[in-house]
Amino acid sequence: MAQVRRTPQHQDNRLLAALTPEDFAFLEPNLAIVDLQRGQTLFEIGETIGHTYFPHDAMVSLVTIMHDGKSVEMATFGCEGLFGLVSAFVTRQSFGRYIVQLSGTASRAELNAMHEAMAARPAIQNLVLRFTEALMAQTLQSVACNAVHGVEARCCRWILMTQDRAGQPDLPLTQEFLAEMIGVQRSTVSDVARALQDKGLIRQGRGMITVTDRPGLEAASCECYAVIRQKFEQLLPHSYERG
Repeated sequence: MAQVRRTPQHQDNRLLAALTPEDFAFLEPNLAIVDLQRGQTLFEIGETIGHTYFPHDAMVSLVTIMHDGKSVEMATFGCEGLFGLVSAFVTRQSFGRYIVQLSGTASRAELNAMHEAMAARPAIQNLVLRFTEALMAQTLQSVACNAVHGVEARCCRWILMTQDRAGQPDLPLTQEFLAEMIGVQRSTVSDVARALQDKGLIRQGRGMITVTDRPGLEAASCECYAVIRQKFEQLLPHSYERG
């Protein structure tokens, strides 16, 4: 029997779910549910940003593109947050490429409507500012992590963060994509993934990584994963309810 897909709701996003009924009712008329497909580019570098997205079960990465064509992830967005607002307060130009990692749905609002909602409803503005602080903490911690921690620990952190947002152990990730996100060669990720599988922490399949030992994967990760998670839970309680 084919599985019936549940109808997505705006409050599948943790930020929207955290709003009071009054604040959500103010914002709801401006929200529309959209499908996001894996590999889809939502904003290109320098493109004018016109919408804010609140992912449900989709996962989106903000990556920077180097002159040699290589890309490195700067930030990740899932059901705990939003994107297309924090980086568009002044110029409204994207300073990176927003690319969908995991297919799913999101709630979308026009950028002008979000600015109006923040001006009219202090609680909405406060929630956005809390997320902005958590995102900044994540970004700065990731910079430090990339500078001092080994590839295996960083790979574990990225897989854990992906599972937190996906809410399931089966993650549609290829080694090529994982290598691109953490900024290393595919052969390096292949060696790391094989080692993690030998330890019983993950299982690899065609285009799929399955987390088989979550506590073990957390132990193999660097402290950055726990630091980032703690900051989100401090500023945005229930951010990791799916994790």
